[in-house]
Amino acid sequence: MTSDPTVPTLSMDLRLLAPRERHALIFARFDALVPGQTLELVNDHDPKPLRHQLEDRAPAAFVWSYLDAGPETWRVRIAKCAAGVTAKVGDSCCSGGACCG
Repeated sequence: MTSDPTVPTLSMDLRLLAPRERHALIFARFDALVPGQTLELVNDHDPKPLRHQLEDRAPAAFVWSYLDAGPETWRVRIAKCAAGVTAKVGDSCCSGGACCG
């Protein structure tokens, strides 16, 4: 079975996890993605600190898209880019000037 890259590969409700466990688990799940797959996160606050950490850890390796931006629930889709694709992190796949597909 092949994965459809337009559908989230994995959805994680971070509200169910202890805060100290979240980022390590997200990084592990992101690392396990193949290019074109996505990770969708649900949180009770804007995960902006996670975005900055991911930018430092994996620059140009993902596209960050807000699906919902609060005030009670945030949903973010993180798409893993193909090797060699340079993408600026933006609010949607095309707003950064490059696509991951």
